[in-house]
Amino acid sequence: MENPLHGLAVRGVTKRFHRTKRTKNKLRVYQKIINFFKREKEIIRAVDDISLEVGIGEIYGILGANGSGKSTLIRLISTLLLPDTGSIHVFGDDVVTHSLKVRRVMNRVSVEASFFKRLSSTENLIYAARLYGIPAPEAKRKAQQILERLGFDADRMDEEMEHLSRGMQQKVAIARALLTTPMLLLLDEPTTGLDPKSKRDVQAFIEDIRQERNAVIVLTTHDMVEAEKLCDKIAIIDNGRFIAEGTVEELIANTPSENGDPATLEDVFIALTGKQIEEEA
Repeated sequence: MENPLHGLAVRGVTKRFHRTKRTKNKLRVYQKIINFFKREKEIIRAVDDISLEVGIGEIYGILGANGSGKSTLIRLISTLLLPDTGSIHVFGDDVVTHSLKVRRVMNRVSVEASFFKRLSSTENLIYAARLYGIPAPEAKRKAQQILERLGFDADRMDEEMEHLSRGMQQKVAIARALLTTPMLLLLDEPTTGLDPKSKRDVQAFIEDIRQERNAVIVLTTHDMVEAEKLCDKIAIIDNGRFIAEGTVEELIANTPSENGDPATLEDVFIALTGKQIEEEA
């Protein structure tokens, strides 16, 4: 039994996917059919023996390039995927054997959030809240409070989602995740593609949530400044593995500076992965 004070405990988790290797040889139709059943399967370790702990009231950041395994790890924690090996506990409960209990105390925000586009932000949030048994009047009140704190224009709360900008839609996704007052909040690149002001609004709100609720927060991001500003501890992930973990100060202290200039978190990332971290459009 994991200690519930850990908030989140991931132990030796691995997730593999099978991808078919494709050949460029030109084959006749019947040869292609035969080879369809003989295709070689390539095993991809999207998450490879990862362990981490996040205490109550902490923000844990995961930095990685696209395809490094960040989102797969979030999906494993959120019970959307099952680990092949290892275990994940949320406040002491195993996410596989007690998945329903775990889902009641967590919520997730991702960059691919979907909505009913012909409904307004308020209507979308009331609908989501009703799925959790929250009465419509209470849901509307909470939704408007959260959106206002995120810097959402109150005059546009009744406007159809399809007419809202990407940044405004992302704020609605964050509000939807917070309607249920989760104690574990999984933020999968929540500020990707947002304008600078919207980023600051969301980042300030994340910090408020941590302080007000003493919540456990896991944040994946491409943004070095965001990670340095918000996270108590940061892990760098590459090819499904954690290759470094620690506070910003610890990570920088272990990276030699160039030309006598102090190292930055970006310097750490490049030194460890050999890659530039790039944000998807």
